[in-house]
Amino acid sequence: MSAPATRLEHDLLGDKAVPADAYYGVQTARALENFHISGVELRLYPNFIKAFAMVKLAAARANFDCGQFSKEILQGIEGASQEVIDGKLHDQFRLDVFQGGAGTSTNMNANEVIANRALELMGHAKGEYRHCSPHDHVNGSQSTNDAYPTALHVGMALGNVQLIAAMKELIAAFRAKGKEFASIIKMGRTQLQDAVPMTLGQEFEAFAETLAGEVKTLEVVQFPLSEINMGATAIGTGLNAPAGYAEKCTQHLAQITGFTIHLAPNLIEATQDTQAYVLYSSIMKSLAIKLSKVCNDLRLLSSGPRCGLREINLPAKQPGSSIMPGKVNPVIPEVVNMVCFRVIGSDLTVTMAAEAGQLQLNVFEPVIAACIFEAQTMFVNAARTLRVHCIDGITANPEILQHYVNYSIGTVTALNPVIGYDKSTELAAEAMKTGRGIMELIREKKILTEEQIAKVLNPAAMTGQGRPS
Repeated sequence: MSAPATRLEHDLLGDKAVPADAYYGVQTARALENFHISGVELRLYPNFIKAFAMVKLAAARANFDCGQFSKEILQGIEGASQEVIDGKLHDQFRLDVFQGGAGTSTNMNANEVIANRALELMGHAKGEYRHCSPHDHVNGSQSTNDAYPTALHVGMALGNVQLIAAMKELIAAFRAKGKEFASIIKMGRTQLQDAVPMTLGQEFEAFAETLAGEVKTLEVVQFPLSEINMGATAIGTGLNAPAGYAEKCTQHLAQITGFTIHLAPNLIEATQDTQAYVLYSSIMKSLAIKLSKVCNDLRLLSSGPRCGLREINLPAKQPGSSIMPGKVNPVIPEVVNMVCFRVIGSDLTVTMAAEAGQLQLNVFEPVIAACIFEAQTMFVNAARTLRVHCIDGITANPEILQHYVNYSIGTVTALNPVIGYDKSTELAAEAMKTGRGIMELIREKKILTEEQIAKVLNPAAMTGQGRPS
């Protein structure tokens, strides 16, 4: 069997054979050998790859504007970058997301893939870099230290748009259930004890609103994610970048992405700063906390089906036990809980990586990228899974909910303004001791007339729905 065809490329360390059909080059080939860490490849995060192509496209146009290379080279890079933006050649990004070098391997992966595809579009063979070079042209006027964080910002902004859309669909599903359950009275609980009446619709509307608050914050963070340091080159001084390049690159990237891309006011500070990632990760952690709490409540409200609360029914998705016949578990909220736990843990990693930066560069941005892109991916998938396989199919058990209202001691709270706290406490104690309902005792003791009962202990009024707006 003949050996696979290769081409010979050269870098600082010498010659190295690269698969002839590969669009990546020698530096990517070395990184493929060096980093076998997580098994998670860059190609699994398409927004990051698309963002890099957007950055390279903007840089090429800015370089052409500044007279750095010919129209032919520009058109080659434009064509290749657009193909990557459109989702092509992503199989050429096989590097592990965990890598040393502050992202240089990923940057060179993008440079080499775009250069080799540009060469083909220009009528040349892969590796004929004198016509279009990964370094001199695709990476022209750049360093990994400005191209990589800029691609991170853009990629996260792309993922954030998808996350916002997925969460809004989930919120809409909760609101739809809120309307569906609007007339179903139930007992609210505090500290797992009976509190006062509410509607099941109010409970689901609260689920929607708690997530909606997080989405508002995700929308606000889009602006800091759109701040870039292109033109900083190695440490922020702009060495090797022509005059006007940074501003032109920023303008082109804004046009390409459709985001409010803006240049950082101090490029030296921006090149070493990672607080945008910390901010975004903390927002996702906050969302994870909220979403996990909602899933906890769904599991608790559906507990049973005979010996738990059994107020709602989650869709039965699969048998729940290998030994207990008939058991069905709340597997969808459970898996979303686990996603939330992972995101919360990843936030600590982002925090530590950001803190560990030294002097003019933070070399740990690759692990930050891995954590945030993973979190975005899992959140988008989890939001859809929870909506489609759980929320849309939830049903209520009105009879059980009404039973809890009728026999709960919590309704006695509404009597405080009428008969006083002490008398209400006596009724509550007797109800607890005898196991009888509050309404039953009120009628027996003739504490209130039927007209007064209808007015004071009207469950709908106690849920706030009977009050004037």
